[in-house]
Amino acid sequence: MKKILIIEDEEIVANELCNLLNNSGYETFLLEDFKDAKEEILKKSPDLILLDINIPYKNGCLLLQELRKESAIPVVMVTSRNSETDEVLSMSYGADDFITKPYNPNILLLRIAAVLKRSGSFSEIQTYKELEIHLQKGIIKREGKEVILTKNEMIILNYLLSHQNKIVSRDELMTDLWNNDEYINDNALTVNISRLRSKLKEVGYPNAIETRKKVGYILS
Repeated sequence: MKKILIIEDEEIVANELCNLLNNSGYETFLLEDFKDAKEEILKKSPDLILLDINIPYKNGCLLLQELRKESAIPVVMVTSRNSETDEVLSMSYGADDFITKPYNPNILLLRIAAVLKRSGSFSEIQTYKELEIHLQKGIIKREGKEVILTKNEMIILNYLLSHQNKIVSRDELMTDLWNNDEYINDNALTVNISRLRSKLKEVGYPNAIETRKKVGYILS
């Protein structure tokens, strides 16, 4: 049974989420210590986190940014703000998906299932030149340097790697990421590509992903 940690300070909303997820076959936990949220998350080691942006002590995006330094646990951001800026910020900090309140319960469940499916699809180590790509752990390694990737970044890198030296369109990447038109978001893809490039640069491959204008991307 997959474990989902709910980080939501509105008690009514948190309980509704618990009931919805429990009835859908998930095991749920509520974050109790918002002050030391990151430590609580790492201690509970959930399979997925539902993270509200507006929480006590620390903005949800900043908490996510801190968490990504130590963990690639899948995160779905939940917020009452209907703002494209929030979505881009969430994705840039490492969120795997994003949904706004009031959310449709069925859509939320579909998104959770899609993120969990993606997170469970990696089970091997691949290589790119001198780079080790640990799909299950969500990390890339080269000469002792280790960098954590989010699930979306890993999906993009894995797809580009499996089509190495071939041009991959944005539509192909978005289809592979979300498996359904409902999850396609052009801004989120741009953010993820940019963030992936920065992390590849950290391990010595600043030009690994080339942009082919009006066509797509290529890993050469």
